[in-house]
Amino acid sequence: MTPTVAAFPAARLRRTRSTPAIRDLVRENTLSVGDLIWPVFVRDGTGIEEPIPSMPGVMRRSVDKIVEAAVEAQTLGIPAICLFPYTDASLKTEDCAEAWNPDNLTNRAIRAIKSAAPDIAVMTDVALDPYNINGHDGYVVNGEIINDATVEALVKMTLAQAEAGADIIGPSDMMDGRIAAMRSALENAGHSNVMILSYSAKYASGYYGPFRDAVGASGALTGDKKTYQMDPANGDEAMRLVQRDLNEGADMVMIKPGIAYLDICHRVKTNFGVPTYAYQVSGEYAMIQAAAQNGWIDGEQVMLESLMAFKRAGCDGVLTYFAPKVARLLKG
Repeated sequence: MTPTVAAFPAARLRRTRSTPAIRDLVRENTLSVGDLIWPVFVRDGTGIEEPIPSMPGVMRRSVDKIVEAAVEAQTLGIPAICLFPYTDASLKTEDCAEAWNPDNLTNRAIRAIKSAAPDIAVMTDVALDPYNINGHDGYVVNGEIINDATVEALVKMTLAQAEAGADIIGPSDMMDGRIAAMRSALENAGHSNVMILSYSAKYASGYYGPFRDAVGASGALTGDKKTYQMDPANGDEAMRLVQRDLNEGADMVMIKPGIAYLDICHRVKTNFGVPTYAYQVSGEYAMIQAAAQNGWIDGEQVMLESLMAFKRAGCDGVLTYFAPKVARLLKG
């Protein structure tokens, strides 16, 4: 629709920008605490909060400290927390069996959070890279990331997380057919209320570097992930992937990374009208933080502006490392 605007001076568009009260009245999009999912990194040990140098302000936390963070998030009104494990190198293997160990870091953290902060939703990551000696999201055989055997492993991982009490499963692996396999397994195991937030359009991006530092995957990765993550040049392919995942039983969909893929966010929400999320990934976070620390930008303003961009593009929510800071700001 092409808007019709009266000629000047009948139309003075600055009128609706004249005061804070008027700007509030005509604001098209709003950012709320309810839009936030907080990704956190869990590691072994007790009483540990370990800074991640490439992600200023972000830490790896032991399970007891993750629980404290979850309680804080619940108090702030953040609706969900997403767990990513920093797995000890000795537990990384070819068969990735630690991924579905009922007592691995993620599953211990799920149980502890649900006990201490029952009102916050716990989201998990489903991919083999934290447990894979090769650093890939799937099994590697003769240099090839194989699909179907990986999906079988991901299903076992999904069920272990559901048994631990996860509310939302987040498959980030980009294997074909994994959503149908996970949904079927969850239904058959009596976990019909466990949701799937699928990383449907996950691009082979250069923005992930700090995250790989955070989970200890940087040194382990051999080659790249371009045979399963998306080509950044493609948009129509993302629509096909989203449609497939919805057909297979995904409840919600994710675009990753975020700010460079706002067009994909907008197309997904416009075309499918389903709950749509973006991940403001580690590289995006690190760039804002680094520029702010150097005094080159107003970090707080850019943080909020970047998150509003996701809402303007049509996203229902955002995974962001800024979540607790934003929540405190929004609550005054």
